[in-house]
Formats: sequence, C-alpha cells, structure tokens
Amino acid sequence: MFQQRRTLLALGLSLAVGAPALAQDKFPSKPVTIIVPQAAGGANDTIARVLAQKLTEQTGQSFLVENRTGAGGNVGTAAAARTRPDGYTILLTADSAMVINPALYKNTGFDPVKDFEPVSSVATAGYVLVAHPSFPARNTAELVALAKQQPGKINIGSAGNGTLNHLIGEMLGKATGIELTHVPYKGAAAAATDLVAGQVQVSVQSLPSSIAFIRSGRMKVLGVVNPKRLPVLPDAPTIGETIKDFGATPWYGVFAPTGTPKAIINQINAEIAKALDSKEVQERLAGVGCEFFKSTPEQFAQLVRDDLPRWARIVKDSGATID
Repeated sequence: MFQQRRTLLALGLSLAVGAPALAQDKFPSKPVTIIVPQAAGGANDTIARVLAQKLTEQTGQSFLVENRTGAGGNVGTAAAARTRPDGYTILLTADSAMVINPALYKNTGFDPVKDFEPVSSVATAGYVLVAHPSFPARNTAELVALAKQQPGKINIGSAGNGTLNHLIGEMLGKATGIELTHVPYKGAAAAATDLVAGQVQVSVQSLPSSIAFIRSGRMKVLGVVNPKRLPVLPDAPTIGETIKDFGATPWYGVFAPTGTPKAIINQINAEIAKALDSKEVQERLAGVGCEFFKSTPEQFAQLVRDDLPRWARIVKDSGATID
C-alpha cells in the first residue's frame, strides 16, 4: 500500500511539473509576426495580408504583417534570419529575395539555405509589362521596335534595385538588345503611381499592384511575363509569344529561421494548407491575379534548391549586378 501511495505521489508530481510544459507546447499562444521584406501595396504584401487574416481566424491568435523594406528585400530577409527560432516571427517573401538576390548582390546579409527552414509555398502571381495609355507601343514587339529607334530614351519603372520587376526588365533588354533607362522606386505601388501619372512610360508590375489600374484603363498591358496567359487577362499575349523562351512564374512562400522546431514548422504548414484550401482565400487571390500554391516543407525546400542555380544562370546571362 505504501509503495502504491509513493507511486501515485510520484505520478502526481510528474503531472504537476509537466503541466506547464504541456501548456507551453500550444502553438500559437501569442501573436505571430509575418515579416514581409517588400513594400506595402505589392504582390507579396497583398498575399501576406490575405493569409494573415485567415490564419488569425483559424488559430484565434493575431498574425501581424510587418513590412521591412530595403535592398530588394535583403533588409527584411536578413532581419528575419536573426529572429528567435520559435515560430513567432516568420518570413513571407517573394522568390526574388530568396533565390535571385544571392546571384545579384555581393552580400545579401543572409544565406537562403543555411539561415532558413522552408515552411510552405503560398501563391504564384501574374506579372505584366505595362505602359501609360498614351505610350505609342501596343505590345511587346512594338515596344522593342520603338526602343531600338530611341535607345535609352524610354524609362522603365521598377519596385527598386534588385527586385523581380527590375530583373525582368533587365532580362527583356538582354533578350532583345534594347536599352531602357531604369528608374527604381521604393516599392511597386510607387512605381505604379508614377506610371499612371506619366512620369515613366513602362513598368513591370505584379497584377496585385496593377490590376485596378488596368481595369480602369489607366494602364495598358503590353505583354504577360508568365509563360502562359493569365485567366484574368485572357486576351493579353505573353511576352514569350514574341520573344522565344521568355517567361517566369514568380512564387511567394513562408520561411522560418533555422533552428525552429520541426513540430512548429509542420503546424504552421498545416495551418497554411488549411487556409489555402479555403474557397474564400482562393477567390481573393484570384481576384488580384494570383493563384494558391501549397506544398509540404520538403517540397518547398526542393523548389528553393532547384531555383537557386536556375536564377543564377538567368542573372549571369542578363548581366545584371548590384553592389
């Protein structure tokens, strides 16, 4: 009997000691910060806010979007790499910062493989080459012809040095032999605003940044960057229909700093998958020219590994570099 009481007492103490630990294992038990290393109003910011709202509804904890911009996404990405690896600060970034910048910049301030754990892909976005309505060219071929007649006189606005918008413009120049004058802005929204105002003639824009302007007639589409035509713009030809093999499908995904427990990574992945299965989220993404794109952490890690050398080749071929 005495031994039985000792056993029960020991079990009771064990449960009492373990209770707080079990309570601490509940995730999330406080607000989660989503660092977005691109400016408000762009594709990544739009996707992050759609996802954050749904994750907040699902978990009962706030998911808060924090924009940390600079150096084509390097500033926010490097900051995310230095955060505590506990799942309460995660990164939602465009592919450009994670798999393109390492080939563009001499020092990004982070290592995309060593400093991060891939959690899940989230979406792909439509990208378009757009122009002010008064611009003479109506499509990619006419832009190329006009630029060859006026080398360096056509301004192309981007979301900033080293951004995907910038690099796609560089790729276009390299593929066609034309010279466009690059005008970098602090974010896609600022570039779109100046295009509408006629301060620059053309720009590469994500659909989340430009679809409202396109629908209202304040921008015209010269070509779609993606390899296939976009459902929201079925009549707009791809640039690849004019320039063979030209095209890219930008993706967006969530990363956690290296050292984040696998159980937490899997839990965040499961919550993201649940959110992306929601018809509401799918419709909101489709409305701004994006498509949901979910994966396991392992599948997403493989995508990053595959894209790093692919974009390194593209950057090298384009000749684009940033100090």
